[in-house]
Amino acid sequence: MSIPVRKFDAVIVGAGGAGLRAAIQLSEAGLKTAVLSKVFPTRSHTVAAQGGVSASLGNSEEDHWHWHMYDTVKGSDWLGDQDAIEFMCKKAPEVVVELEHFGMPFDRTDEGKIYQRPFGGHMSNFGEKPVRRACAAADRTGHAMLHALYQRNVRANTQFFVEWMALDLIRDEEGQVLGVIALEMETGEVVAFHAKATIFATGGAGRIFYSSTNAFINTGDGLGMAARAGIPLEDMEFWQFHPTGVAGAGVLITEGVRGEGGILRNSAGERFMERYAPNAKDLASRDVVSRAMVTEINEGRGCGPNKDFVLLDITHLDPATIMKRLPGIREISIQFAGIDPIKAPIPVVPTCHYQMGGIPTNYKGQVIADASGKPVTGFYAAGECACASVHGANRLGTNSLLDLLVFGKSSGDTVIEDMVSMPKDHKALPAGFADKTLARLSRLENQTNGSSVNDTRLAMQRTMQNHCGVFRFKDKLEEGVQKILEIEKQVAVTEIKDKSKVWNTARVEALELDNLIEVAKATMVCANARKESRGAHVRDDAPDTPEMPNGRNDAEWHKHTLWSRDGNKLSYKPVNMTPLSVETIALKTRSY
Repeated sequence: MSIPVRKFDAVIVGAGGAGLRAAIQLSEAGLKTAVLSKVFPTRSHTVAAQGGVSASLGNSEEDHWHWHMYDTVKGSDWLGDQDAIEFMCKKAPEVVVELEHFGMPFDRTDEGKIYQRPFGGHMSNFGEKPVRRACAAADRTGHAMLHALYQRNVRANTQFFVEWMALDLIRDEEGQVLGVIALEMETGEVVAFHAKATIFATGGAGRIFYSSTNAFINTGDGLGMAARAGIPLEDMEFWQFHPTGVAGAGVLITEGVRGEGGILRNSAGERFMERYAPNAKDLASRDVVSRAMVTEINEGRGCGPNKDFVLLDITHLDPATIMKRLPGIREISIQFAGIDPIKAPIPVVPTCHYQMGGIPTNYKGQVIADASGKPVTGFYAAGECACASVHGANRLGTNSLLDLLVFGKSSGDTVIEDMVSMPKDHKALPAGFADKTLARLSRLENQTNGSSVNDTRLAMQRTMQNHCGVFRFKDKLEEGVQKILEIEKQVAVTEIKDKSKVWNTARVEALELDNLIEVAKATMVCANARKESRGAHVRDDAPDTPEMPNGRNDAEWHKHTLWSRDGNKLSYKPVNMTPLSVETIALKTRSY
């Protein structure tokens, strides 16, 4: 069976911050560019980012990109690649000012400069004291960013395909990527998007966990497609649990609340972070704060009837400050917790928020399929679905929006450079390029007596939550691997009752589950294999000792994990400790 083919110079999958920023580069350079998105671009998950975008502008006090780089390397627990981290931190002021020129409505200081607030793990002078580095638009920074980037794309005549779901990469026998096969959700039509360059900006996969700040669209589609096409996934054991999700709802409460002076308290009203991070306190890095909160809860100092959350207190702040700097947070607290934070503290608990791993790339956005460093021709990735690796074992807050801008732009620039050496005509599509995709769709059409998509997804989410959460236990991880492999068998026989073509959300959810299970497998297998504690990955059998501070084993585990779908194989590659222009930031114990 043949399917329609549409030709473009470049196709971008995903219309969040990274996809839109890449599209601006390509469209303004005159390339015929298609952007595919499951939702309208301004509904992409970047809209949920609240706190800010980091850049060493120094608008209210002295700052330097080298200090930002040091904080990012330290935050990553020395698993981040220092060439990529230098590139990102050095580019930060440029891309933020550029975004401002696109029309981004940043808050302002009294002098008219971009307003910056403190954020966890961001320090001055190589860790001396908290610094104001998060450029913010109240507590709706991601929302404002998406609108500014989308408007710029409209100006550049980018062609959007809204409510389309990419299903699989098109890759020939030489390994070159030639586009994607996609499903138009409105009609059920399957179309090939044939392109010289394909950029994945598909976002994260936080829906593998039961409790997540991620939107329902965050199903790891880019990672699933890459894995099925033979591309390994990097560092998938590292997932960030945001310290402050609304208890019982999981809705995000930005770290900017603590940046504005919010304090975490236990059932005794104690500011407990002073015990865990004496210097940074409530503005320590997210993994440190999350583990401190879970420790308080586990040791019986949690709040509420079940003692299963702690409190985020801003009642001491001026109500005018809350209304000006945190209006959305007040609204979220009232809507989802039934509490006005001006009058009472917000109940919060750590919730899955961000994946540090993803499709392996270099700082130019080129996808790298093995330890050799050779790029996959025609394939690029940026944003949360990619692993450059700037976040290593733990991401600093506000570095995610910066990641989108820097590597979205960088991948677009690299495509433009690479196009020069590409033939004028598109390379021919291989015979049978759509066969596997059509077979997947056919199976869904014809499956009977199969498993429920909802029940199977829920089983996967509960398994991930129980076996691979904030703290990880040897026996639980081993058991979790077996459970996920059993659930994979159920995913292979999911059944949908609705076989119609038009707006069939049941089919879309089944196809999303195909991607989620790949991410869940990668996460559980990689976490079980890494026999140390580092950043967000903390194991009970790798405790804090004088020989291994914080449970980190640099002698054996200072390396990136690469997971391949074929046989759940693992391989490893070294961390790049060589920056582009400055001295290496040497390994040391991480403390706040």
